[in-house]
Amino acid sequence: GRVMARLPVDPRLSRMLLAAAEAGCLREMTVLAAALSIQDPRERPTGKEAQADQAHAPFKDAASDFITLLQIWDRYHETKAAVKSISRMRAYCRKNFLSFKRMREWRDIHYQLRVILDEHDIRDQASLDRTSEEGAPFTPFYTAVHTSILAGFLSNIATKREKFIYQAAGDREAMIFPGSGVFKTSGPWVVAAEMVETSRLFARVVANIDVAWLEAAGGDLCRYSHSNPRWEKNRGEVVADEQVSLFGLVIIARRPVSFGKIDPEAASQIFIRSALVEGDIRQPFPFIVHNQALIGEVRGIEDRLRRRDVLISAEDLCQFYAEKLGRRIYDVRTLRALLKGRKSDQFLRMTPDDLRRYQPDAQELDQYPEQVSLGNTVFPVDYVFEPGRQEDGVTVQIPSSVAPSVPPEAVEWVVPGLLEEKITALIKGLPKEYRKQLVPVNTTVRTIVDEMDRSRGSLITALGEFIFRRFGVSIPASAWNAAELPEHLRMRIAIMGPSGEEIRSGRDPEVLRKSAADPMDRDPFDSAKRRWEREGITRWDFPDLPESLTLTGRSGETWVAYPGLRADGEALSLHLFRDQAKAAAAHRAGMVRLFSLYLSKDLKFLKKQVSLPRTAAEAAQYFGGVKAVERRVYERVLADLFHRNIRARADFDAALAAVPPRMTSAAREKLAAAVEILSAYHECRTTIFQLENGSRANHGIIRFLSGLRDALANLVPENFLELYDDDRLGHIPRYVRAITIRARRAVENFERDRSRAADLQRHTDRLGDLLKSLTPASSDGKRRAVEEFFWMIEEYKVSLFAQELKTPIRISPKRLDKKYGEAQRMA
Repeated sequence: GRVMARLPVDPRLSRMLLAAAEAGCLREMTVLAAALSIQDPRERPTGKEAQADQAHAPFKDAASDFITLLQIWDRYHETKAAVKSISRMRAYCRKNFLSFKRMREWRDIHYQLRVILDEHDIRDQASLDRTSEEGAPFTPFYTAVHTSILAGFLSNIATKREKFIYQAAGDREAMIFPGSGVFKTSGPWVVAAEMVETSRLFARVVANIDVAWLEAAGGDLCRYSHSNPRWEKNRGEVVADEQVSLFGLVIIARRPVSFGKIDPEAASQIFIRSALVEGDIRQPFPFIVHNQALIGEVRGIEDRLRRRDVLISAEDLCQFYAEKLGRRIYDVRTLRALLKGRKSDQFLRMTPDDLRRYQPDAQELDQYPEQVSLGNTVFPVDYVFEPGRQEDGVTVQIPSSVAPSVPPEAVEWVVPGLLEEKITALIKGLPKEYRKQLVPVNTTVRTIVDEMDRSRGSLITALGEFIFRRFGVSIPASAWNAAELPEHLRMRIAIMGPSGEEIRSGRDPEVLRKSAADPMDRDPFDSAKRRWEREGITRWDFPDLPESLTLTGRSGETWVAYPGLRADGEALSLHLFRDQAKAAAAHRAGMVRLFSLYLSKDLKFLKKQVSLPRTAAEAAQYFGGVKAVERRVYERVLADLFHRNIRARADFDAALAAVPPRMTSAAREKLAAAVEILSAYHECRTTIFQLENGSRANHGIIRFLSGLRDALANLVPENFLELYDDDRLGHIPRYVRAITIRARRAVENFERDRSRAADLQRHTDRLGDLLKSLTPASSDGKRRAVEEFFWMIEEYKVSLFAQELKTPIRISPKRLDKKYGEAQRMA
C-alpha cells in the first residue's frame, strides 16, 4: 500500500503494476499504466475521420485495445530510435494522427513510474514464456498482461448478452465503444479500462478475457452458492454444483465440488441412502454385500407373497446406518477410516430381524414353492412383484432340451398360493349367464379350492368338470377367458439355453413347442452321433437301445437325445433324434422294416395270401382297384404285427419267433374285415344309384341321396384300413348298412326321415362346433372326447334309421348331450 501511495497514478493502475511484477510483464504494464493516466494519444480530427482510422489500423489488435496501446508505444519508439530528430517525430505523429504532446506526456509518466519502481526494487519476479501453448485460447504473454489488468479493473468486467451488448457488474448494461478495435471481435467476456456514460453506458479500452481468470482475480470478492447435492459413485463422495459469482455476474455456473465439508450432516444422509442403502458404490464393502443379500431374501419373500409390507422402509434402513455411523461419514474415504479404526464391520451388519417388520407364516410361504413339478420333472421358479414389468408374477425356468416333453396344461395351475386368486378371476371373467349361477363367487371359489381334485391335466377342464358335478352348471371351455387374466396369474415360461441364458419366454404354453436355434453343444452331440448312428442296417447287430440318452456339455449343461431306427424307403438306419415324439414314430416304422428283412420269405408267402375274392373286385374299384386294396391290407397286417417299440435284442428275438405262426390268421382276419366293408360299401353305393334313377323328378330326394353318398365317403375314406383300429373296423359295415337302410326308407317316407333328421341335426351341428374348437393347443383328452362323440352320433344314426341293426351301447339324446357337455368343458 505504501508503494501504491507513492506512485503518481490511480490506485487501480498501481495495483496493476504490482500484479504485473509477479506475472513477469512489468515493462508492458508500466507502459499501459502511463497510457491510461493520460488522454488517448490518438487523434481523430473532424473531417478527417477516415484518414485517421486508416492510419490507426496497423496498430489495432482484434483481441485487446491494451495490446493496441503497446503496439503504438513500440512503433513510436522504433521510429524515434531510427530518426533521432524531434522534427521528424513530429512529422511521424502527424502522419499517424498521434498527438506529439500526449506521446511526450506518456513518456514522461512512464519514466517517473520506472524510477519509483526501481527505487522500491520492484522488478519482474517471473520469467514470462511468450510462446503460445497448443490448444490454449490465449498466449502466456496475453494472459499475464490481462490478468494484471484485472487486478485493477476487476469491477469493469462484463459478459456478452447479445451482439455488442454486455451485462456489466452492478446489474448494468454496457455497449463496447464503436471505435474499439474489439468492437466486431469481442468474445463472451471482456474487461474495460473505463465505463463512460454518454448517450448510453460505453465500455472503452476493451480486451477479451478468459472467464477462468476471474475467480483467482476476484478472491474474497467472489460469492459461492451450492445446489443439487448428490452421490457421485465414480468419485466415491457426495458432491454438489457450485456457482461462483463476481459483482453479480456468474463466472462459474456449475462446478462439482465435495459437499461433505460444506454441509456434513446433509452429505452424510445422501451418502447413507445412495451408497449404503441403495448399494450404488463401485467396490461394495463386505457389510454392504451381506446386508444386500439379506434384503434380497426379504424382497424375495415379498415377491412370492405379492405384497410390500415385510421389508422395513428405506427410511428405517437409513436410520440404522445413521445411528451406527454418526453425522461425519459422507464419503468412501471417511467410511474406510472409520472401519479401520473399529477393526471390524460387524456393527454395520444387519440381521433378518433388523430387516423384517414381521415374520411371514411358514404355511403361507409353502404355498409359493421355489420349485414346481411339471409332468415328471421339477423345475426352479422365480418370483417378481412388479406389475407392468414383463417378468411380473411366476417364471418357471425350463431347459430347452426338455421343453418339448413338458405338458402345456401343467403350467395352467401356476403355484398353490395363486390358485384361489386365479380361479376367482376366471369365474368373474365368465359371461353373465354362467357367472350368476355361481354367486357368491368367494364362497364358490372356496369350495372349489377345498374340494377340487388337483391331479394334473388342464385347469380349465378340471374346473369345468368339478363345477358341473358340484353345482350343476355346464361351462364350455371356450367361455373361460384365460387370455385376459392379469399377467401374474399366467405362469411365465422361460426356455433356458445350455449356458443358463434365456432363449425365449412367454405366457402362452406354445412357447414350449416353438422352434429355436439348436442350443445343444455340438461336440457331445456329434460324439454321440458317431457312437450311435449307423447306415445300411440289415440285421440287429447294434446294442440295445435306451429310451433316451443324457448328453453332458463342456460346461456341465445337459440335453436329452433319443436313439431309434429310421426307415427311408427300403433303407434302414440307426439315428439320434432330438424330438421324442418323432423318435418314437420313426422307430416303430423302422421296426416294421427290420422285421420285414428277417422274415422276407414268410412275407412273400403272406403277400400271396392277401388276395381279394373275385366277388370283391367290383367293390374294390371305389378304393383304387384290387391291387391297391390288397397292398393296404398287407401293410396293415405288417403294422399290426411289427409296429412296436422294441428296444432290446432279446425282446426282438422273442417277437421274431412268436409272430410268424400268427401271420396267416392275422392276414385272413384283416382281409375278411376289409371284404365285409367293401361289400357293404358296394351295396350302399348301388342302392343309392338305383334310388336316384327312380327319383329323378324329385329334386329333394336327389339332394338327400347325394348327401348320403358324401356321408358314406367321409365314413369310409380310401385309407380306412390305416385310419381305423380293429375294434372300429368291426363297426364300419353296420354304419354303412344303416346308411343303406335309411336311403330306402327315406324314399318311401321322406317326411318321417326329415323329422328324425331334425333331431339328429342338433348333434351334428354340435360336432361341427367341437371340431372347429380344436386347436394345436387342445388337450389329448379333448380330442378323444370329440372322437367318442363322433362315433356316438354314428350309433345314434343306427338307432334312428336302422333300429334292427341294434347298437352295442345304450344311446339316446340325453347321453349325447352329456358327452357333448363333457367335451365342451375340456380345454
